[in-house]
Amino acid sequence: MKQKEILDAQAMRRSLTRIAHEIIEHNKGVDNIIIVGIKTRGEFLAKRLVEIIENVEGTRVEYASLDIRHWRDDLQQQHPLPETALNVADKKVILIDDVLFKGRTVRSAMDAIMYYGRAKEIQLAALIDRGHRELPIRADYIGKNIPSSLQEQIQVRVREIDEVDAVYITKDETAETDNKA
Repeated sequence: MKQKEILDAQAMRRSLTRIAHEIIEHNKGVDNIIIVGIKTRGEFLAKRLVEIIENVEGTRVEYASLDIRHWRDDLQQQHPLPETALNVADKKVILIDDVLFKGRTVRSAMDAIMYYGRAKEIQLAALIDRGHRELPIRADYIGKNIPSSLQEQIQVRVREIDEVDAVYITKDETAETDNKA
């Protein structure tokens, strides 16, 4: 397995700072927005974005984390509805995810948001956009575009879970060898 670092901690911080400023600019401030982090790593990135936005704007920003397992279409086991209610009615919801790939996680997150109420608008921020969509979903805010093959994986690591901030691209060279045989 071959691994290459794409973003280090400083580059991640810069990307998140830029995304935070783009969110503020696009929404003409932070009135009536809620930042929603998609579990697991998206929730930690969202908390960081909230902190940056609050420091820039000098005001509190509403935050929530979202467990989308109940709305996923690729899990065999049905997960119960999360117990926490999310107040999104008439708010601009900004979903935060670590990697945007095929679009299915985001679709599940939008289903969840709609379950909780009618948001005024849903926007999407992703630290990494790697392409390969199966659904017509695009991010409004992107930290970095990483064109990748389907044999590659993008791994976002956050210090809260992984004790390091970094983004890696890994390639399974045995799969490539098997495909040539």
